[in-house]
Formats: sequence, structure tokens, C-alpha cells
Amino acid sequence: MLRRVLLAASASPKLRQLIVSAPQTRAIVDSYVAGESADDAVRVTRMLRASGLLVTLDYLGEDTTDEAQAAAVVDEYVQLLGKLSADGLTQGGAAEVSVKPTAVGLHLRPGLAAENIARICAAARDAGTTVTLDAEHYDAIEPTLGIVGSLRESYPDLGCVIQAALRRSEADCRSLAGYGSRVRLCKGAYSNDDSVAFVAKREVDLSYARCLKVLMNGSGYPMMATHDPRLIEITGSLAMLSGRKQDSFEYQMLYGIRPGEQRRLANSGAQMRIYVPYGGDWYGYLVRRLAERPANLAFFLRSLGSKS
Repeated sequence: MLRRVLLAASASPKLRQLIVSAPQTRAIVDSYVAGESADDAVRVTRMLRASGLLVTLDYLGEDTTDEAQAAAVVDEYVQLLGKLSADGLTQGGAAEVSVKPTAVGLHLRPGLAAENIARICAAARDAGTTVTLDAEHYDAIEPTLGIVGSLRESYPDLGCVIQAALRRSEADCRSLAGYGSRVRLCKGAYSNDDSVAFVAKREVDLSYARCLKVLMNGSGYPMMATHDPRLIEITGSLAMLSGRKQDSFEYQMLYGIRPGEQRRLANSGAQMRIYVPYGGDWYGYLVRRLAERPANLAFFLRSLGSKS
């Protein structure tokens, strides 16, 4: 119930203004967001790469309302990829980018998001790295997968995200588990209707395990985005059973969450990628992180109530 309330709050303009304007908010934001500029993103990427960690960068923002704004988001990604490449951080896909299709015009005119994503993919290819299309609300799933299908001929390493919380996801994993495909599997951080999504944590976990098995037994490159110790253990067991080498799949975690476990997995020889968001439009991302971890919420509320 608390999770649903928080996810609903992520769309509240009044609550957004209250939280964004609170001076104490900065401390918790800094725990999960690299900063507001591409230079901040490069700085954090450099630090993580020095620790042997892979990185994917998300320029925060979604539900773009006009084509000029969408073009500005594309320009930001192109410039970011140029900076990462110039710093030697993209070699072999070590640092890549994650893109929300709604941020580049998915809900504007037909074809706009595909055109813009193709521009980002071209810049990523020039930089020697890859792009992954992020998961969003349910109504964005089908058009996003359509874009992936249409662009993979030109950009075969274009990745996508599947949310285990959705009832359709096991079937989507089966259709995407082919040779060369890159699929990030996460639990899902958006509020969806019961008719299309699992609600109980146990149901979501079971769905994740089923999707995980499909991807690990397939011929693609699975990217397991989870902080759940049990699912991490299951991933390792499935890799052994399916004969996968450590460089044929990867773990992914969010910047600022379980850094000790991130280092442990990287030190064991596993591919460990950190999802690093940056930019000024961090409100929706922050609230979804609070919804996922009650301890984060308690810390945040204490901070808002303090007078310091």
C-alpha cells in the first residue's frame, strides 16, 4: 500500500514542489543522482570505472511535451557520449547510455522517438558503446518494443528493459532471448493496473525468476537488474547450470544502493554495471527509489522534519 501511495505521489505537482523546494532534499538526492550536468556524469563514471564497475547513464526526464524539448534531450545524449568517448570511458561498452523513449518524443508525432533514438544509437556506435531503452509506464511498452524491432537491423546491440511485474513479460522475454539481443530484466518501479501487472511481492519475485530462466537459457545477453540477494544467487546458479561464462551476462544495480555488494560481484569476476542517473529533473526517479526501499523513506522524512 505504501509503495502505491508513493508511486501515485510521483505524479503530484503539489508534492513535487514541496519536496523539490526543501533544502534537506539535496542530501538524499546526492546519494542516488550523479549531479545535474554531463560533466558530473563523466566524473562519477570515471570513479566507478576505476573500481572495476561498468556504467549506464540516464539523463533524467520523461514525458516530453514538445519536439524542441525532445531534440534537446537527444543533443544532451550525443554530447555526453562524446565526452565519455574523449575520456576513454566507452571502450568495449564499459560506459553506455539508457534512454527513456518518452523523453525523446514517444507520445508526440509518430516516428519521432524512433528517429531520435536512431541519432543516439549512431552517436553511441561512433563512441564504441551501446544504448538501452528504459522501461516506462505500461502504455509505452508496445511502442518501445516496436522501436527496438525496427532499429535492431541497423543497431543490433540496441538493448531494452523488461519489467517482471508485468504479466506479459515472460512472453516478451521468450521473443527477445535470441542471439545478440540485450535485455535488462528489472522488477519494475511504475504503478500499473492489476489487470496487467502483478501486485504481491511474491508474485513479482516468481515472475522475475521465470523471466530470468528464459533469458539465461536463451542465446542473448541478459542484464539482471536487481538488489535482491536471493535473485542474485539464483542468477549465479542458473549461469552455472546453463554453462554461461561470466562475460556473457551481467548484473546491474542502482547508483548508491548496495555499493558493497556491487564491489563484491565485480571483484568475483562478474560483469557488474551501475545505473547512474543525472540531470535536474530527478523528482520522479527519487520518489520511485523511496517506494522501493522503506528505509530510504524514513531517512528522507526525518530530513524534511529537521531544522538544520
